[in-house]
Amino acid sequence: MRYQFSLMLYRLISLCLLPIIGLLLLFRSIKQKAYRQRLSERFGFLPRALKPGGIIVHAASVGEVIALKSFITQLLAAKPNAVITVTTFTPTGSAQVKKLFDGRVQHCYLPLDSTLCVAAFLNKLKPQAMVFMETELWPNLIAQSKVQGIKLLLINGRLSKKSMKSYRKLAWLITPTINCFDKVLCQSQINYQHFLALDADTVRCEVSGNVKFDISISQSVKDKQAELTRFIDQKRPVWVVASTHQGDETIALNAFSVLLKLWPELLLILVPRHPERFNDVASLCTEQGFTVVRRSQKELVSNDTQIWLLDSLGELLPTCALASVVTMGGSFSDIGGHNPLEPALFKKPIVVGSNMSNFVEVMQQLLEQQGIVQLTQNHDENNEKVAEHLAKAINDILSSKDTQQALGDNAYHVVMQNQGASKRSLKQLLKLI
Repeated sequence: MRYQFSLMLYRLISLCLLPIIGLLLLFRSIKQKAYRQRLSERFGFLPRALKPGGIIVHAASVGEVIALKSFITQLLAAKPNAVITVTTFTPTGSAQVKKLFDGRVQHCYLPLDSTLCVAAFLNKLKPQAMVFMETELWPNLIAQSKVQGIKLLLINGRLSKKSMKSYRKLAWLITPTINCFDKVLCQSQINYQHFLALDADTVRCEVSGNVKFDISISQSVKDKQAELTRFIDQKRPVWVVASTHQGDETIALNAFSVLLKLWPELLLILVPRHPERFNDVASLCTEQGFTVVRRSQKELVSNDTQIWLLDSLGELLPTCALASVVTMGGSFSDIGGHNPLEPALFKKPIVVGSNMSNFVEVMQQLLEQQGIVQLTQNHDENNEKVAEHLAKAINDILSSKDTQQALGDNAYHVVMQNQGASKRSLKQLLKLI
């Protein structure tokens, strides 16, 4: 009874917020026009061409789409005649779906979690099952799906200690939402315990591993790697700073200034996380006096070029193959870091900042196996001091081929020994349907 009241309250609040969220999407579209396109899908009104039935797999953005590649590929092989719909919430995620699965899956945006939007969405697609990832908990969508008898599976379940504490304050809504799932497959024992701490049903929950380990180098990645290689001189040392957020570039550029005195031929490849920041990052680089070539210009990177700005989508993984060393962005602030397993797949040495809270178990294994370098940071250290530490770590790696190889080999070993979660997740889905 309490859950029904809580859900009614949530539905009322989400209905009131609907026009505000719509305006926020339009505001965001000022910098990224894609948010203005296909706006009707956000409200549950989907293209007529989409077929009903089958299975919906939700991947919020680019990282989730890439992480689910193995799972979706195996699902397509196991159910070749089924209608598979992959939903995202961001335009970059949408572009990634089309790039990886164009013609093999249907695609649309997940609707805003308001009663009317969700009803229109489900009425059109009428799925047999829905698969969510990590902490994608949408109370309206999940509750309506449960009522309609749609099988619900949460894979790669992740619940950090911080999120668990926040969700406890909303346990009246979150706990029943979790228990609507027919099965919750957790990344690790720690995440499993966090779900149980929210009173998730033990019968529904189990540990299945992390699907983000199930990455591989496809032929399309090899082809893109070959294409990118033609733009740069492979004799130059290359430092890739990937998935950067605001503030990351300042630290990286300060460190780069130090490194250029030691490695004058060093090429910095910057890969901002969000397309709407491409121009701002380009301006920041030029304002600090660096020579910059943008990937979108499709120009060769001369030996005089100091920074290659990858203002493109879907090229991060093959770019890792070009690196002498890789630094993952989002780890120098409260973002919590981004996936270090992609450079590990290419046996590249990896350096990250002090905050990798999004990848606690992955980092634990990489550190234990000496497959990554993580900077430590005192609370009183400013960005300039962090940049000094970063420059030293990069210089130490560039100065030793043995260190580069050992770090890369150890990281690759961690990836290989943890694969298989996608297969286990698919097995559970097939059992449900």
